[in-house]
Amino acid sequence: MTVERLQIPTQESFQCIAITEALQRFIAKQGAQNGAVLISGQHTTTAVIINELEERLIWDLEAWLAEIAPAKRPWKHNDLELRPNIPADEPRNAHAHLQALLLGNQVMVAVQDGKPVLGTYQDVILVELDGPRQRTVALQWIA
Repeated sequence: MTVERLQIPTQESFQCIAITEALQRFIAKQGAQNGAVLISGQHTTTAVIINELEERLIWDLEAWLAEIAPAKRPWKHNDLELRPNIPADEPRNAHAHLQALLLGNQVMVAVQDGKPVLGTYQDVILVELDGPRQRTVALQWIA
């Protein structure tokens, strides 16, 4: 079983980054024609989704997530003075954790004839919910 970790720097607090090309390069390295790839975000404040990377849809996604889990709400996770042994630079990011739970942080993509089986408008997307940061996504080949 082959695993590769992608290092992805994000630039914004909310950002969607297509990782489909990196997935295609990973598949090509496997030398196999058929199987699947498990794509896993390695952070609790990111998500991995399959959808269309269209600008207005991304604006809608950001607005929808902010409506369901707004950053300014008084979340218990953000009561830093009540949490023991936390780093001095701990962010108030409960909203990002909750938004990530809505979207999920793993997808599996089938591979047929050496290509990911995705629809015409589908991309594999890393969703940054608490950036900017350096992020890691794991790709695991499953034969």
